[in-house]
Amino acid sequence: MSLIKSISGIRGTIGGKVNDNLTPLDVVKFASAFGTWLQNNKNKKDLTLVIGRDARISGQMVSSLVASTLQGLGINVVDLGLSTTPTVEIMVPELKADGGIILTASHNPKQWNALKLLNDKGEFISGENGAEVLALAENEDFNYAEVDDLGKYETRDDAFDIHIKQILDLPTVDVEAIKAKKFKVVLDAVNSTGGISIPPLLEKLGVEVVKLYCEPNGQFPHNPEPLKEHLGDICELVIKEKADMGIVVDPDVDRLALVDEKGEMFGEEYTLVAVADYLLKNKNGVAISNLSSSRALRDVAKGLDSEYFASAVGEVNVVTLMKEKNAVIGGEGNGGIIYPELHYGRDSLVGVALFLTHLAKENKTVSELRATYPSYFMGKKKIELTPDIDVDALLIKVQEEYKNEEISTVDGVKIDFPENWVHLRKSNTEPIIRIYTEAFSQEEADKLGDDMIAKIRSLI
Repeated sequence: MSLIKSISGIRGTIGGKVNDNLTPLDVVKFASAFGTWLQNNKNKKDLTLVIGRDARISGQMVSSLVASTLQGLGINVVDLGLSTTPTVEIMVPELKADGGIILTASHNPKQWNALKLLNDKGEFISGENGAEVLALAENEDFNYAEVDDLGKYETRDDAFDIHIKQILDLPTVDVEAIKAKKFKVVLDAVNSTGGISIPPLLEKLGVEVVKLYCEPNGQFPHNPEPLKEHLGDICELVIKEKADMGIVVDPDVDRLALVDEKGEMFGEEYTLVAVADYLLKNKNGVAISNLSSSRALRDVAKGLDSEYFASAVGEVNVVTLMKEKNAVIGGEGNGGIIYPELHYGRDSLVGVALFLTHLAKENKTVSELRATYPSYFMGKKKIELTPDIDVDALLIKVQEEYKNEEISTVDGVKIDFPENWVHLRKSNTEPIIRIYTEAFSQEEADKLGDDMIAKIRSLI
């Protein structure tokens, strides 16, 4: 069973049986539920939704199903076609639309697709709203429009231009400083929409672009999650081309990973750290990431007389805390940059522009810049438990065991030791505790995880 329904949307593998995988009937049902929910919650007759998709093979089919379903409800559709997650997010308020649907399974392999749901601010709908949409989908209580009341359909091909212009107009993006450096970069866009959105931005910044896997045909040449083990090709090409750096994005362009001039990974966690370093040097304020992101962001923020706060895991939670604290910058350690001066969504395009500005102004190579930040190493482990064990009660025991340390229970249990940390989160679907650790060496991070597994077993 590969159909996952959550408060942020629905995703699954294409084909197979209804309710088991993401079939056409499941797409129609979920699009109907979101459209109906909007109609129930908006005090207006004519509703408009913006849709856009990444380049995965099933995208055109899923997009057509979604657009036709919304029209069938009497909702107008503005279709951006091949797009990025941040571009759709920007275009919803730009077009004064009532919401949006992004058709992407983000970093999942090509057999997956998903519907991600946006409110009229171009932000992911809340957990409460998502639960209401799921309930409507379950009940299938839909009322479709009669023939004279069908929704209108139009396409737009200027969304990338609008998105890029908004980035170039930001006071914190120094176009002339970047142009003066005459940077050369290699871009790996995993044959999705980063290949048609990021090159136009780089060209306007005076950057020479060497394209790798930039054909938006959905045939991912490697695992599309931008992790070190998947990125050997770009690391080699950066060296061969004598490029200043490499840029890697996932299929929907909301995660940004960087490669230095030596062909070494900058570190996905450090994309946000570097951008925050630049922004907080210019304006003291607040930086936000989630509890499982690197401590390096906290260190950099405090070193610049700024504050740091951690949210529960999940983009919606990061954004909520960013608004509450009026943060200058935020995001997630997976390379997700959220810059509220532009919009409240993870955005690789603005991340690229801000990083290049920082690099130009620091007058360092990418490897030299990376060396200015504290080096941490992360570990990920899990412990599988028998179904009869009360995981919540077990986490309370862990919390009691370490009560003299700095502890957060915002999302599971995070224990901040002076030199490292451990974050325990329970799975919502199976009796598993996921264990995230960070320390000054990989060996130490892994040992910390093993020690925590031993401690948990002793408490059972």
